[in-house]
Amino acid sequence: MAPIGSLWGDIVQRQTKVILSVAALNGLELVLAVPEFKFSDKPKEFLTKFPYGKIPTFEHSEGWTLSEGASIARYLSGVGDQVTLLGSNAKEAALIDQWVHFAEHEIGGPTQNITQLIFGMAGPFQRETLDKHVERLGRALTYLESHLVTRASGYVASDTLSLADLVVAGVILNTRRAALGTAEVAQYPNVFAHFTKVTEDERVKRYWGVDRLPFVDVAVTEPKAFPLA
Repeated sequence: MAPIGSLWGDIVQRQTKVILSVAALNGLELVLAVPEFKFSDKPKEFLTKFPYGKIPTFEHSEGWTLSEGASIARYLSGVGDQVTLLGSNAKEAALIDQWVHFAEHEIGGPTQNITQLIFGMAGPFQRETLDKHVERLGRALTYLESHLVTRASGYVASDTLSLADLVVAGVILNTRRAALGTAEVAQYPNVFAHFTKVTEDERVKRYWGVDRLPFVDVAVTEPKAFPLA
């Protein structure tokens, strides 16, 4: 089978991990184009093709492009027919969309804010601001934990692995890079059991074990240098 297109992204990104997992589950071949330029020095050719300049981004073999990780993953989820990642009916599809949006905004949002504050990407460090983001993240994780307790399948929206599970796993991965240490992980046993269930799936685990950013043992609450600097 010829590649369906090219994915510009870095395997360290949660969105790239999700997209590659979706492609693998659906039997789709993607060409992974890893950018070799810095975010502040993008070549003209890249910006001509992708004007907003962010990754991951996708170029279809027919020449059209698509941005935003969740949108790319959703498109690829609907193209193949080997698995049902978007649900088997309208109700399941809506629930999957609900949890994708919840994960992106209610977990991914505060996690990104925490990370940017700690690593100096969002102006001067302010502990009060950090605490607000940590509180918001805790509220979201508590809600997800209580939901997963009710899920006999272990999946968030249906009885089988869906796009929602992959996106949830992606944002949970990022919490472990600064926001959550081992003490916090222990507060959400079902959340992290779900994370293990998804990321250890033999069909996709090769994408989740590749990471240059280590997990922290203790939640970071003070400014520090970015690990890749």
